[in-house]
Amino acid sequence: MMKCKQSLEQLLKPYTNETYAQQCRRIMELLNSGKIKPVKASGTNGKSPALYREYWLIKDEKDYEELREELKYQLVPLISVGYYLAHPEAYEQDREWVLQLNSYLKNRRELLERQESVNERSFEIWNREKFLSREQGKKILKRCGLEQDVLNVYGTTEPLSYYSHTRAIPQNLLILENKDTFYSMRRHLLEGNDTILGERIGTLIYGAGKGIWKSFQDFDLCVEPYMKAEGNRIYYFGDLDYEGIGIYESLAELCRGSWEITPFVPAYGAMLEKASHAVHLPHTKEQQNRNIKEVFFSCFPEEQSAEMRRILEAGEYIPQEILNITDL
Repeated sequence: MMKCKQSLEQLLKPYTNETYAQQCRRIMELLNSGKIKPVKASGTNGKSPALYREYWLIKDEKDYEELREELKYQLVPLISVGYYLAHPEAYEQDREWVLQLNSYLKNRRELLERQESVNERSFEIWNREKFLSREQGKKILKRCGLEQDVLNVYGTTEPLSYYSHTRAIPQNLLILENKDTFYSMRRHLLEGNDTILGERIGTLIYGAGKGIWKSFQDFDLCVEPYMKAEGNRIYYFGDLDYEGIGIYESLAELCRGSWEITPFVPAYGAMLEKASHAVHLPHTKEQQNRNIKEVFFSCFPEEQSAEMRRILEAGEYIPQEILNITDL
């Protein structure tokens, strides 16, 4: 049995057009049927006949015994039923999705031996491809006491965009932060050149700013064998600002133990040289994360490193786009 408190005014709201005698009869009908009980401590309204100012509204508690029996005896042992036994009203809402998961684990569990993408597995279990990634799937798994790893899934990232000028092994690969520089350097190679700023470059990779972090997690899976061959060298070139340096340092840390990624020193040197003739440089955006380490600067000669620090400390930066196809 569930109780909630309601005022006399709330109870009589649907009957405001009736006489007080009629309203009293309404309250007496509710009292006699056991649907309300007076809160005697609230006192009476001072009218005749007197009515209490507040009442307990009595609701019969729903019988969840059948659902509890289902939880105890019809779900596979892999699904923990503790949460739903304690919250049967939640199970009533989630029941459709829990039973679909139960059916999958009971009748098709062998499919978990082969890894699938999150969306593929989601459709396989619930006939909804986004159920696990964007809808209720994670909540259902949590309430069933399951980690997503149980479903043997992998996340997918945006495919790595790259242009290979050669498939030679070994070769130098160059990751570029911004799209304009990627297009200019690709055009430069397509025009018959095989070096960029004096360095032979076999493949250009478009990093899309911070997007390179996710893309590079699947580097081994999404590129051709010659790009990950032993002896290859990977360089990075981005904006000379706190964010660009931070992107490089995070990528280098992410790939530590698998790939060594170093700044493309000739390009940064060319940026500094061209910037020295500029009337002024753009100002660094205030919201940039300035928490960078020494990894980036340690890759440059002391004179260049000092000049880079001076520019940053002056609140300025050099965009990649300072270089164009005529500089390559």
